[in-house]
Formats: sequence, structure tokens, C-alpha cells
Amino acid sequence: MSSQCVRNHSPAWRPVTQSRGNQVHIVRLVGRTVRDRWLAMRDPEGFARSIGVNLNGRVRFYGIDRAMFGSEPWLVTLGDNVYLTAGVQFVTHDGGTLILRKEQPDLEWTAPIVIGNDVYIGIRSVILPGVTIGNRCVIGAGSVVARDIPDNTVAAGVPARPIRSTDDYLERLRERSLRVGHLPAQAKAEEIKKIYGVTAG
Repeated sequence: MSSQCVRNHSPAWRPVTQSRGNQVHIVRLVGRTVRDRWLAMRDPEGFARSIGVNLNGRVRFYGIDRAMFGSEPWLVTLGDNVYLTAGVQFVTHDGGTLILRKEQPDLEWTAPIVIGNDVYIGIRSVILPGVTIGNRCVIGAGSVVARDIPDNTVAAGVPARPIRSTDDYLERLRERSLRVGHLPAQAKAEEIKKIYGVTAG
């Protein structure tokens, strides 16, 4: 570091082109990010509403941020008793249009996403533009949902396809259920430890 930088108390790495306007923009961006994270942790449903997501009932978020709902959060509608797990993404537009606008400047494909009532969407699933997921549906982890999913359906895969009815899924789960789902979280964890002989943790 030069003696001039030390005398002026200015860091040697500061770009010559940096302006006060850029600094203000960065501070605002960082401030918004911190505020978003705080609100998302404290009140996930309130955060979703604040960015424009349409909530028609109770929604449980297991990890949420602004990126979950893309650039058009106001095109996403969520029903009642919906569970969204970590890494779920709602993509309301087709970004592939960007490279084709040289040929057709007005090219755009953006469409709403609608999630019904009593829906569980597994970790890191992606819901694409124009998709409607019906009532009482389960979407398997890592799925890419490119087409509508009818009511009472379990779907999974890339692209997601129906694999059984939710009624069949329930019957399969009943056969192997540990019968502890009604317990509070801590009590449930203790019972599961007993079932599997776990002593640590």
C-alpha cells in the first residue's frame, strides 16, 4: 500500500470508477437482502405476501427467500395447507426467449403458476410457467413440473409424471407408519430414537 493511501485513509483496492451512486445502490441492496432474510425467518407467510405472492390459506415454508418465486412472484398463487420445502423454485417465465429476441424482439413467454389445497412439494423441485397443481397432491423431491398435475395425484421425476393416486400413497404409508406423526416435534424425535435404538443426539 502506498504512503499516499495511508495518509488519505483510502484503501488501495478502491476502483477509480466507483461512484457515490454505486455505493448507495450497494448499501440499499445489502439492506434489502438483510431485511428480506429477517422477515423470511420471522414471518415467512408475511414475507411471501410482501413480494406479491398470492396466499389463499396457510402455507408452511421450510426455507424461503426472494429467489424462490423468481421475477414475477405476483403470478404465483398458493392454496391452503401447502408445504414448500427447501430449494423449491417457481419459474414463471421462459428465459430461453432472451437469445431469440434478435430474431423476434417482442418474444416473451410468461404465465401464472397455481397450487391447489393440501399440496406438498418436495425439496429442490422446480415448477415451470403455466403449471397448475391440483388439490391433495404430493410432488416428489427433485421434480421438474412442466405440465398440470390433476387432483389426488402423487407425481415425481424429470419431467414430473403421475406415479400413483394420493389414496394409494396413503394406503402404502399406513402400512409402514411409525404412528408418531401426531406428537410434538421433540416427543416425536424421542420416540423415533427409541424405535431405531439411537442413543446419541
